[in-house]
Formats: sequence, C-alpha cells, structure tokens
Amino acid sequence: MDITIFDCSGGLKASDFPGATVQKFVNLYAATKSDEFLTHIAKNRKIGWICDDDIFLLNGEAVNKVQQELSVPNTALLSFRARNWWHFEIDGKRYEPSSSYCTAFNREILIDTEHLSLKPADGNNHPSHIGKSPGRYDTCDKANEILLQKGYRCAIIPQEDEEKYITGFSGMSGAVMLLNYFKNPQQTLDFFWSPEKRYWGGNVLFGTLAGMLAITTIQELHEKITGKKYPLRSLPSKVELEKLRREHAHLLRGDHDFERVDAVSEKLRAAI
Repeated sequence: MDITIFDCSGGLKASDFPGATVQKFVNLYAATKSDEFLTHIAKNRKIGWICDDDIFLLNGEAVNKVQQELSVPNTALLSFRARNWWHFEIDGKRYEPSSSYCTAFNREILIDTEHLSLKPADGNNHPSHIGKSPGRYDTCDKANEILLQKGYRCAIIPQEDEEKYITGFSGMSGAVMLLNYFKNPQQTLDFFWSPEKRYWGGNVLFGTLAGMLAITTIQELHEKITGKKYPLRSLPSKVELEKLRREHAHLLRGDHDFERVDAVSEKLRAAI
C-alpha cells in the first residue's frame, strides 16, 4: 500500500513521514488534486483511495474493507462517509452520494474505462433533506451520478458502522486559514473576543473555534507520537480556547455544540 500526502502548505518534511511520499502541490481545488492523484500518481494501481486530512483511519480493518468491497464485480467505489443532506434519485431509486471525504476508487473503472473527473458541476436538482436544492455537484458528485446511471455499484459504509473504521473532524478550513493569517496567539484571541455576542449565533465564530479545538487535539497527539510539539505560531493555548468555549457556549444556535469535537478527540486518544 503506497501513501501519498499532498502538502499544499509547503511546510511538511518528508523525513517526518517514513514510508510515505510527500507531494508538494499548489493549493488548488480538491477535485484538481484528486484527479492528479488518480490519473497520474496512482496510475499503476488498481485502487486509488482519497482521504481528507481531517479524517483518521482507526485500524487496519478499513484496508481490509476496501479490498473486500472493491473485489465485488462492477464495484466502482467504496465510501466511508457519504453526504447526508441530499440524495440521488435515478430511475425511481434512491442512492446516497458517496462524497470524497474518504473514498476508495476502482481506477480501472473510474479512469481507464469511463475517463471520469471528480470536478464539480452545476445543475444538481436531486432531492434535498433540508428544503434547499443542492444546486451544484460538489467534488465527486457528478462522477458518482454517472457511475450509478451506467449501472456500477457504488458502495457506502452504513452510517452506524462508519466509526468502526474512521473518525474525523469537519469544517476545519476556516481555522487553518486564520492560523496562517495571524502572527501570534493574541491576534487569534482578539478575532474571537472582539465581535458582538450576537454573532456567536452564526456559523463563522462557532465553526472556527471548533476547528481550533480540533487542532489542539491533533497537536497534542502529534506530541504524544513524536515527542515534539508541532509549532503553530498563532494557536492560543488550550486553556484560552476552553475559556472562549465556556464564555460563549450559551450563545450558540440550537444545532451547534462542541460535543462532536470532544467525541472525536476522545476516540483518537483511545486509538493511539
């Protein structure tokens, strides 16, 4: 099994990842990086497995599951985390969109036979679960639709079984961008403390703080594994971030809380 890490920050050291290839790459759209991997880097492999950097494999059973499912004839992909807010409706049948969060592809079908790209597209009018039409096909969605229309099997791990194999945070991009933009922890803290309290009822402050808390967990586990603390110049201390959490938790919208971050953090700590 070959592992390629797309480093769009330019800051990763290959020596820190023995057994893996660190591929420096311009931070283009996710679909562009995925296509490059599937079409060129993995061109001599039957299976190309794409995984977001905030998704974590919990054990080797995930590898076994990929081999098992993709050995079933006519299977084009296996997704460990499907999209859950809309679904495909094709010839009167309902299908979950596979997403590209953590998905293994049969390259011989996707690339060599069907010559598909994972790029987004307009015109997604499939049924939504939240009352708003998707409108757009996100990464992998259009390719997924074409595969289903052509009769290929697109396997999905049931949601209740997902965390047997993987766990992961979500929506961390905003926090990562802030950490790259700010020069020191105080600037980051000012970003959270300065806005009027009413803004905590929206998505931005909640999402970026949840991302910061997730990053502290990842930094903690990095130190546990390597014995070294990964330097992040503008990340506040966990104490300061927890204070922000306590002071603003009561202002969050009803469907927002930090319990998901806590649950994933505990699962990762237990796995190491």
